[in-house]
Amino acid sequence: MRTTSSTIRTISSRTGNPNSMRRRRGFTRAAAALAAGTLALTLTACGGDDDDGGDDKSTGADETTNTVTLPKLDGESLSVAAVWTGAEQKNFKAVLDEFEKRTGAEVTFVPAQDPIINFLGSKIAGGQPPDVAMLPQPGAIKQAVEKGWATPLGAEAQAELSKNYSQGWQDIGSVDGKPYGVYYKAANKSLIWYNTQVFENAGASEPKTWDELLDTAQMVYDSGVTPFSIGGADGWTLTDWFENVYLSQAGPEKYDQLAAHEIKWTDPSVAEALTTLAEIWGKQDYVAGGAQGALQTEFPASVTQTFTGGDQPKAGMVYEGDFVQVNIGETKAKVGTDAKVFPFPAVGDEAPVVSGGDAAVILKDSEAAQALATFLASPDAATIHAGLGGYLSPNKNVEASAYPNEVQQKMAEALVAAGDDFRFDMSDQAPQAFGGTPGKGEWKALQDFLKNPKDVAGAQQRLEADAAAAYGN
Repeated sequence: MRTTSSTIRTISSRTGNPNSMRRRRGFTRAAAALAAGTLALTLTACGGDDDDGGDDKSTGADETTNTVTLPKLDGESLSVAAVWTGAEQKNFKAVLDEFEKRTGAEVTFVPAQDPIINFLGSKIAGGQPPDVAMLPQPGAIKQAVEKGWATPLGAEAQAELSKNYSQGWQDIGSVDGKPYGVYYKAANKSLIWYNTQVFENAGASEPKTWDELLDTAQMVYDSGVTPFSIGGADGWTLTDWFENVYLSQAGPEKYDQLAAHEIKWTDPSVAEALTTLAEIWGKQDYVAGGAQGALQTEFPASVTQTFTGGDQPKAGMVYEGDFVQVNIGETKAKVGTDAKVFPFPAVGDEAPVVSGGDAAVILKDSEAAQALATFLASPDAATIHAGLGGYLSPNKNVEASAYPNEVQQKMAEALVAAGDDFRFDMSDQAPQAFGGTPGKGEWKALQDFLKNPKDVAGAQQRLEADAAAAYGN
């Protein structure tokens, strides 16, 4: 939780397309407000008893009012592809169920694999593209447009976007000024969740700086519990670790430059961030299972193993975004009592806040696909998902009361109140070959670095070689 405010600087746009500049902005008042709103509380709200992380305050589909008119689509069918699994997939299917009820269309969820662009490419080559895809990176939207796969949003979906979203969220889903993506889901990716019993047994308190985090880790270790759980099998978790350290330590201007590959990954600022990361990654006893164990642990398991096992879980802390609540909901732990959260500590002068999101993009144009995009851009769809927990919507017309607990309500209010200014996850802004492909690019380089955190220079050289190839500069 944030108990002290931090001053977050606003970065002025450099020359160039104002929409692309807005996509590259961050660490600004939106991020600051999101962090402050998330963590101004002492996180006393509890999650529900069910497996989706919600509670009795959940609105649910039955209580959703119809704010958008949808066509009758009896006999129509369409498919939606996303990389979501587990409870995240289950909750999204509840939203699709409501669309089916209102329209008569039949919707099939297609489980996708990372990188989703490659997955979609194989489907398109086989003549079976999904009608709609949920793309987790602005770079992926751009690639889908450049490949001729994506269809611009129709008038009805655009009307919902204009009514329900700030201009910044509309712009980040656009390519060359045309709207292609509905940013259905947002995330605060600068949070560290902890097992409260472990902290109590260790006599530890919530750290506010990196040095305090290291002290806390030592206290947890001395109490007999491994400090950190890391889902290193999913390379994106490692990019998020790096981005938080880099943003706080190097500052927002450098962050923007590295995100656009305007500076090289061999820059001294990258070396400094990797060296800082190695203060945790380089201590095998600080990581559950050591590096090898972490590299075999997928993200969901990295969460659940932190909140199972009674007084002796496999780890005391796990880093990731607000969506961790969904995975905590798959254990017996309750958010606010057994599981609490604090902001990613300040490595430099200011604590970092990194955001992300997922956008619906139409690949097969049809009345049904456009209707689904329109529905996902409406408050109706987001209100259903909000009530199920582990979800934030950038839709400004979703009532805060739709969220199942006070923590998520504050997060949602802060996200909407922040308006247009926000910074997106750095790897999500990169070409997918570098920032979003398992076994390649940044994901693989950071997995290798987790395995050998002493090789800072080697990691930088691999990162730069892969980035130069992907960016083409």
